[in-house]
Amino acid sequence: MSFENASVTKGLMLSIALTSITAGIFDVKHYLHFQLVPHLSKYHQYWRLFSHNIACANSSDLFLIEMLLYNAGVQIERAFGSAKFASFIVVTTMVSIVFTFLLSLMLHASRYLGSLFNYIPSGPMSVIFSLIYQYSRLVPTAYQFKVFGLGFNDKIWVYAVAAQLALSHTPSTLLPTVVGLLSGSIYRSDLLQLKGWRIPHRVVAFAEIWVKPLLGEGRALRRTNRVMPEQRNRRRTERNRATDEEDTVTTARRPRAARSQTGTPDTQVTDTPANSTEHATPEAGTTGGQVMRQWMSELAGGARPSAGGVGTVRAPSESEIQMLVGMFPDVGREVILGVLQRSPNIEAAAETLLTSQT
Repeated sequence: MSFENASVTKGLMLSIALTSITAGIFDVKHYLHFQLVPHLSKYHQYWRLFSHNIACANSSDLFLIEMLLYNAGVQIERAFGSAKFASFIVVTTMVSIVFTFLLSLMLHASRYLGSLFNYIPSGPMSVIFSLIYQYSRLVPTAYQFKVFGLGFNDKIWVYAVAAQLALSHTPSTLLPTVVGLLSGSIYRSDLLQLKGWRIPHRVVAFAEIWVKPLLGEGRALRRTNRVMPEQRNRRRTERNRATDEEDTVTTARRPRAARSQTGTPDTQVTDTPANSTEHATPEAGTTGGQVMRQWMSELAGGARPSAGGVGTVRAPSESEIQMLVGMFPDVGREVILGVLQRSPNIEAAAETLLTSQT
């Protein structure tokens, strides 16, 4: 899987990794976590509501979040489109911030629960679990399997990583987990009429012109069927050289000028109808005899002599020709026939045609 048609996910992964590493280098992680008492209640540091979503608390959380973004975010962005996916990230972030603040105030009314959920580690966990909710509803299962009689599907691996993230700082991470799932449910049900909101067109155009080129190419690379590219190029060069050295197999009659160049003496003959008939009749008989001998040779041995007189050229059967025509519909019948004649078997001919198309 690649980042093709998932430039927003790629930018989000790079930005979270960059801010987390920068916060660790400059030792400013203590400014990023969310704590209702005393940071908000006493010191009124409301900017922590936003700052705790931009970086991760440690490298373990960063690794898990990057894995979830790569496995779930890419597929959701391809389903939504980049513009809608970016709008979804902005909407769920704002909804999660509001819900986190309100739930913290409600839990603070209880002395026991208020002390348990007073501290929330930094990291975009609410956005990640909102993304996991969309993943569970939109992405279909690819395969299913059983372990000790219990049925599972391919999405169990994403859910396992998400569960590990939710339990990484128990119980403080349970609150952003619940808030993220709630935000994803509200966005999908369009309860607050936020599903139709989009990022302004000017911002999208600015990102496509100035930000997207910085992220690099996201198109998937074409995979070759050869392990060593140098070996493939060397085999192709040797095969082309061997093809050029082979003589062309033809049953056409040589012209008079070619026969005179090979050493056959030309006798000036008056161009009369009688002489023309006398010369044409032996040539026609000779050509017919060569064709008959060629057919008998094909029936007897399955091969016919080459034009140069050295080696033989295999006569392929009609079933072999039809099989390769079905496998390579874009290649002409004459080309397939020529490759079969120069190959010892149909497997070698198929490999030659397959290599010529790569």
